[in-house]
Amino acid sequence: MNILVVLAVVAAFGLLRFGRVSLLVWAGAWWVGIYVLLRFGFTAPIPASVVSLYMGIVSIAILAYVSSSQERRDEISRPLVRFMTDKRYTAFLAATVVAIPALAAANVYVQMNVPLQPPLFSRTVHPASPSEITVHDKKIDLDAGENPFRHLEASSPTEFRTHVENGRKVYYRNCVFCHGDNLAGNGMFVHGLDPIPTNFTDKGTLPMLRETFLFWRIAKGGPGLPEEGGPWDTAMPAWEKFLKEEEMWEAILFLYDSTGQRPRAKEEAAK
Repeated sequence: MNILVVLAVVAAFGLLRFGRVSLLVWAGAWWVGIYVLLRFGFTAPIPASVVSLYMGIVSIAILAYVSSSQERRDEISRPLVRFMTDKRYTAFLAATVVAIPALAAANVYVQMNVPLQPPLFSRTVHPASPSEITVHDKKIDLDAGENPFRHLEASSPTEFRTHVENGRKVYYRNCVFCHGDNLAGNGMFVHGLDPIPTNFTDKGTLPMLRETFLFWRIAKGGPGLPEEGGPWDTAMPAWEKFLKEEEMWEAILFLYDSTGQRPRAKEEAAK
């Protein structure tokens, strides 16, 4: 974490505590303090969509606290009512009424006009995979290997469907947040990622890749990309640290089954 930011927030809270400020100021301070910690307090940046999600939860929690008793409701409402009714604050009230929608509109305008910046150097979207990798102390041959469950599609359809269903569970427990409910790369965290997650429904993606390539990308994640795959500001972890080997193969089965596409044949990859 960014220690300086954390210390600054703690110091600000200490000063407010020493000054015995009102509940309204405390509520605002907690909201701003938590936002600052989420936005600037972590060395690895948190996606904007995640910050928005957490701040929504924080807003609800603060609102629930300040409205949990009549005493707290009165303490919050008194300065607000005074601000809106006291003639001394008429100019400030008018400025606030104008400023709130103006700031909201300005934020929308800025977000819609962010210039697209090209990468500092070219990046290969699907870099060549190594000939083999090691996952859970086991050598995986990416050139000659195959999905160990693919043959069941013809020899044992019932067992094959079981593995596909297991893959569906793996996907929706781990991958849906970035790759989306419909596998189109439009998950809830997508706006905080660059580049955006792969759109598996794109006809030019899954059919062009072998299942062993996908296994490599899933197992090693963003940290396992070669230099030709950079620059890569991705949140995709090395899933081998969280999933079993069979779970990753099953997730791949689900991707092809759900999109109605077929993996690239080994003979084609060798040409």
